[in-house]
Amino acid sequence: MAFMAALEADLRALSAEARRRHPAVKDAAEHAILKLRSLSGPSEIAQNEDILRMFLMACSVKSVKLSVIGLSCLQKLISHDAVASSALKEILATLKDHAEMTDEIVQLKTLQTMLILFQSHLHPESEESMSQALGICLYLLESSRSSDSVRNTAAATFRQAVALVFDNVIRAESLPSGKASSARLSSRVTSVADNVTHSFSRTLSLASNSGEPTMRENLSDVGKLGLRLLEDLTALAAGGSATWLRVHSLHRTFALDILEFVLSTYVAIFRALLSYQQVLRHQICSLLMTSLRTNVELEGEAGEPSFRRLVLRLLSHVIRLYSSSLVTESEVFLNMLVKVTRQDLPLWHQILVLEILRGFCVEACTLRLLFQTFDMNPVNTNVVENIVRALALVVATIQASDSSEETLSAVAGMFSSKAKGIEWSMDNDASNAAVLVASEAHTITLALEGLLGVVFTIATLTDEALDVGELESPKYESNSVECSGHLALLCMAMVNSTWLTILDSLSLILMRSQGEAIILEILKGYQAFTQACGVLRAIEPLNSFLASLCKFTINNPNEGEKKSILQSPGSKKSETSMDQRDSIILTPKNVQALRTLFNVAHRLHNVLGPSWVLVLETLSALDRAIHSPHASTQEVSASVSRLSRDTSGQYSDFHILSSLNSQLFESSALMNIAAVKSLLSALHQLSSQHISGSSQLSGQQIGSISFSVERMASILINNLHRVEPIWDQIAAHHLELANCSNPQLRSMALDSLDQSICSVVGSEKFHGISSAPHQFQESQMVNESKTVSFEYAVLSPLVILYSSNKNVDVQMGALKILLHVLERHGEKLSYSWPSILHMLRVVTDASEKDLISLGFQSIRVIMNEGLATIPVQCLDECILVTGAYGTQKTEINISLTAVGLLWTATDFVVKGLISKSVEQPNHMNEEAQSGATVKETNIKQVSPKQEVDYSKLFFSVFSVLQKLGSDDRPEVRNSAVRTLFQTLSTHGQKLSKSMWEDCLWLYVFPMLEHVSHLASTSSRDEWQGKELGTRAGKAVHMLIHHSRNTAQKQWDETIVLVLGGIARLLRSFFPFLQQLSKFSSGWALLLDFIKNSILNGSKEVALAAINCLQTFVGANCPKGNLESSYVKSVLDIYELVLQTSPNFKNDSTDKVKQEVLRGLGDLYVQAQSLFNDEMYLRLMAIMHLMIKATMTPTDYDSELGSIPAVQRGILEIIPMLRPMTMLSSMWTPLLLELLCYLNGQEGPLQKNSKQIHDQNSVVPVDGAKRTLAERSRLNGSGTKLDGAVGCGWGILFVEKLVPIIVNLFLEAPPNERFSASPEVIQGLGRCMNTRRENPRGTLWRISAECFNRVVTDEVRQDNADCKSDVNSYRLSRARFWKEVADVYETFLVGSCGRVLSSDVPSADSITADETLEMSVLTVFGDDILKLQKDAPVEVLQRLVNCLDHCASRTGSLPVQTVGFLPLHCSRFSLSCLQMMFSLCSCIAKASLCAAASEASKVTIPILMKRCEVILGQFLADENDLGEHPLPSVRIEETICVLQELARLIIDIDTANVLNIPAYLKEALGKNKFHRRAHLLSLLPTFSELVVSREARVRELVQVLLRLISSELGLQRLT
Repeated sequence: MAFMAALEADLRALSAEARRRHPAVKDAAEHAILKLRSLSGPSEIAQNEDILRMFLMACSVKSVKLSVIGLSCLQKLISHDAVASSALKEILATLKDHAEMTDEIVQLKTLQTMLILFQSHLHPESEESMSQALGICLYLLESSRSSDSVRNTAAATFRQAVALVFDNVIRAESLPSGKASSARLSSRVTSVADNVTHSFSRTLSLASNSGEPTMRENLSDVGKLGLRLLEDLTALAAGGSATWLRVHSLHRTFALDILEFVLSTYVAIFRALLSYQQVLRHQICSLLMTSLRTNVELEGEAGEPSFRRLVLRLLSHVIRLYSSSLVTESEVFLNMLVKVTRQDLPLWHQILVLEILRGFCVEACTLRLLFQTFDMNPVNTNVVENIVRALALVVATIQASDSSEETLSAVAGMFSSKAKGIEWSMDNDASNAAVLVASEAHTITLALEGLLGVVFTIATLTDEALDVGELESPKYESNSVECSGHLALLCMAMVNSTWLTILDSLSLILMRSQGEAIILEILKGYQAFTQACGVLRAIEPLNSFLASLCKFTINNPNEGEKKSILQSPGSKKSETSMDQRDSIILTPKNVQALRTLFNVAHRLHNVLGPSWVLVLETLSALDRAIHSPHASTQEVSASVSRLSRDTSGQYSDFHILSSLNSQLFESSALMNIAAVKSLLSALHQLSSQHISGSSQLSGQQIGSISFSVERMASILINNLHRVEPIWDQIAAHHLELANCSNPQLRSMALDSLDQSICSVVGSEKFHGISSAPHQFQESQMVNESKTVSFEYAVLSPLVILYSSNKNVDVQMGALKILLHVLERHGEKLSYSWPSILHMLRVVTDASEKDLISLGFQSIRVIMNEGLATIPVQCLDECILVTGAYGTQKTEINISLTAVGLLWTATDFVVKGLISKSVEQPNHMNEEAQSGATVKETNIKQVSPKQEVDYSKLFFSVFSVLQKLGSDDRPEVRNSAVRTLFQTLSTHGQKLSKSMWEDCLWLYVFPMLEHVSHLASTSSRDEWQGKELGTRAGKAVHMLIHHSRNTAQKQWDETIVLVLGGIARLLRSFFPFLQQLSKFSSGWALLLDFIKNSILNGSKEVALAAINCLQTFVGANCPKGNLESSYVKSVLDIYELVLQTSPNFKNDSTDKVKQEVLRGLGDLYVQAQSLFNDEMYLRLMAIMHLMIKATMTPTDYDSELGSIPAVQRGILEIIPMLRPMTMLSSMWTPLLLELLCYLNGQEGPLQKNSKQIHDQNSVVPVDGAKRTLAERSRLNGSGTKLDGAVGCGWGILFVEKLVPIIVNLFLEAPPNERFSASPEVIQGLGRCMNTRRENPRGTLWRISAECFNRVVTDEVRQDNADCKSDVNSYRLSRARFWKEVADVYETFLVGSCGRVLSSDVPSADSITADETLEMSVLTVFGDDILKLQKDAPVEVLQRLVNCLDHCASRTGSLPVQTVGFLPLHCSRFSLSCLQMMFSLCSCIAKASLCAAASEASKVTIPILMKRCEVILGQFLADENDLGEHPLPSVRIEETICVLQELARLIIDIDTANVLNIPAYLKEALGKNKFHRRAHLLSLLPTFSELVVSREARVRELVQVLLRLISSELGLQRLT
């Protein structure tokens, strides 16, 4: 094991060291090594003395090295219990010898061995051995030969030995082992409050661990040993000699230090053992009494500060720990200490005494014990009170000091160092004056800390009384203000005896000091003491401390600062005066004082009561400072320039203070209700003292009142859960402010009242009955009396303000508040609705526009959002109030919006009607199920008085609208009329028959009559617009449109709206209205009103009346809702209107006629199923009547080239009049009637033609008339439709009419149109003939295109259904073909001889004309001649001759003029020639009907003759011209003929018609493959052409001759 090995090593080292000079030691060591090897452990070593003796032998040599090794080995043996108890004496003797050696190492080794000995099982127990052991330590301590390290080690060893002795006494006497705190009772580097708290908690823990022991007289041997040691230590401390310890003298300071250690550590010994206590009472107290004397000069060590310090520390422990048993001695000691503070002693002495007194004050339990023992005992002196006064006197010396400012700075520095956790110290080279100032500051610091210790002790003890239940927390309302508990009485007594002294001292230092740390510490004391006073209900100290604290919160600039501001050169007078008045500088002291005030107010809010006024005045000043632009916080010294200060801290402080200010009032929710009322009363008092009769108030007064109002609002918001008890106070103050003469205060009161009322009404505590507002019973309302009164109390200030206050701004404010309440929380109101509606109705009588506007905003909120939550009793009144706003004349926009709100009301009412109609059937079903249950249910149901009569509400709305419908303001009545009819249109399907009858007969028809009467009696005088200003001395008025510049015209607009509303009703509800009992009389009344409106009304009214009829017809006819009687009645009105000469201007007449025409067309289109032949003919008669009235177009329309409005209307409705299937017999009359409009007398045409020809530079009028007369005689002299085109009409109208007629004709059934087809063709032909008079017109072009459509359709039409009446059909078809032939002859042949105009037509015009001619030619050939089936032969002959005439257009001209023929004419001539070839070709007609063969037979002889003429003309012209070339037109015509002849192939039937010998026809008939017999008839002509000079002609003739040879079957011989 390690211990054995270490011993062996030490023995070897000892042997080696003693080898030369001490062989005996060497031999003994070697022997011990051998012996050691035979031993197994420390126990065997202890039994064997050889090992121990070996080490003692080595020590006895007194060689330093051997002694060190020997002592080290002894230490190991003792610490491992390897030494027997019997060896103690020898060991002590050895140690005593070594203590006398001069070597320091040996001395330290000796002390180390001694300490190990005390701590081992060998520790001395007998008085002899203990005395010897302690004597060794004291010898080394007091020896002059000992070094400082040896002395220090000896002192520590002795202290530990003493501690071991008294620890053994504790164990021997069975005393508690708890020890008191160390000698330094409180730290000087922590705050006083922390010292108090820590010392209090530490003392409590010790008291809880150790009970009070019983006093014992008998002592054990160990106790006696300790007692002797205590007596000797006391004697040595007193300067005497020891009787037991083996020492003659000892430093008194060391003895006092040991005594202090024993007294402070082993308290239980002195409290339990009588002998020890007697030593304490008689010897130690005598020592202290002697040492404390200051009236004699102390010499030597007793006069040194260190000795005095130890005496005072020992005294402090005696008082702190044993004052309860040493009452008299402690009282004497304390009075001596207090007396010392008043004597002129050195500062160091005072500082020592003050440190002791401070220690008593910062220990809560010590101070409590002293106060209980002395101050609360009438027999004893008031020690604590005297200590406080003494400390206060020390603090007060600052006033008499010449260097008070320096001293205060030093005091602040000491507190600052302590706050940073460091010990304050001076520089080593400080002057004597600085040392003196520091000493004085130290005394003041200690005294101030002592006072603060008392404050915090009182606060700590008060908290302890709260914890144990002797006092009630300020959080709760106290029923008893008297303190009854022992601890509470103690605290109250301490407060009463010390508060005035403490307040004077603390306020003095706080006023004069500027250090942050000291200010914080003092303010902590303020807070702690004030809170303790509040908890104890000590009113006078509380108010005094609060008043003192408030004086340090707001700092106004002193006179010197004001003068410096006034003398500033860069500021103006106004600015300086403002700074002087409003500038507020918050120093750090002010900021910290304010924070302290907030803390106190938070803690004591329930017990401040009337003291709130002090707090609120300060907070009001703070509020003004926060909101003042000239307020600032002082972060640095005043010597620093203001511009160089950092403002971030300023704003931070202000922000924190503002937050604390707000939080204080927000915490009112935690106060009891009495405290809240006290706070409100204080705010009211603060505000009332600044309100004066004058309207001029200073800024400070306004600020204080504003502060009170804002804080009241904050309190209200945070106490909404219990608002009832405090509302009256708040409302009364707001009403008082609202009645002030100062407008700023009134505005402030109104804003705050707005916030307050909205907050209360919006809170959960506000029990508004809104869940089922339409189901209230009277019994329920009675039971809610509390809610009724409170709701009325909340809103009654608004009614009072509006009714009693005559200031408009106050009335507007009340209305704004009401508006906000309704907008945000209207659904929570119940019982206050009658007063609200009455108030809003009164507003309508006001003359101020703004008041009415604000009141109406509230009504708008109610009507839009609150109808569902208003009690049923108030709904009707709400509608009437809305109507009152509609009738007011101040603001028209309000009236218009009110009408819109009535529409909203109807929505609500109709929803109620629907729900009621749904509930009634369900209720009837329930009644059918059970009778008894129904009876019980009926008893519980709401009484009928409380049910909502939605029908009554509906008619209330209509009554208001009817009244507004006769308003003299057009906008209002029009809006009301529009709303009334829109309501009926929207919700009519939800109304019953009875309600409909009431609506019609009570509101709609009376409105018709009333409006009509007012319109007829209204003025026709023109209005003058609103005057806008003056110009050049004349008034300038706003312009009014001519359609609205009279009252009658304004009423016309209203009638138009009425008619529109009626039209909507008829459109939507006519089937339902027919079922009403009085509808027939109503219908007659309505028709009479419409008729009068059309005939006697203005244009606007007439059009509206017509539109009403059109809407009625269009909406009901398609649905089959109309009977023929209604259609006839409408037709009667139209006919009457057209027959009666209306009293309109011309433009109005045309517009009305146009609308009537449109109405006729719509009537027929919509109701054609109801028309019969008679009604249709009547309709046509009305049309004819209308058309006659517009026979002559106006010159204005002709000049513009437009169609008159009426004619446009006619053209629009003509297509609508197509007869339906049941009226198919009306097609022919319709078509014939329309054709009549194309053919009339010639007279008007002359004027029309002249206008056209003048514009287009065509032929003169005489030529046109002559040509027209010739065409009439030629084409239609015997028909009834003779006359000129467009007679009485404009050409433009005819141009539009022609396509309409053609479209109708083509839509007509085949069996109905065949009889009209000749007239149609003839009419179109007449229109086409206008080409000669007006070649550039569009009528002939349109007619030509329409003619192509008609004849094509007629030729291709299968007329099998039309042959029921064969004779009529044949006659009609014959007339048809005759008219067709006439048209072609007139248009194609007659146009060929037209006179060319002098101006050159454009290329586009020529191309268009040529295209149209080719189109006509194509239809003529391909559709007419090729596809016809029933054309007579003579008609075919005429048609082919017509075609031949056109083809001869070029050939008929002499060679001299043929070259001047226009190209399009020559091309048309060739096309006609080619068409004739096409008609004869058997290839072209192979796929056509057999009728085409007939056409070829008629065409072939004419064609051959034409070819012979053309070829002969060519030969003649060629011979006549000789060498001159022929015109190209002639050559091209000849070549075209030759080419077509070569291509032409005819059939045998066509060939038989040719003029050739019979034998040739027979021979050709046998040749089926050669069909060119037509060439044989022209062979003589071909023979003459072979000598032509034109090469192409000769070539083509050769080709034709070859074809003839082939046709004859002739071939070449070779």
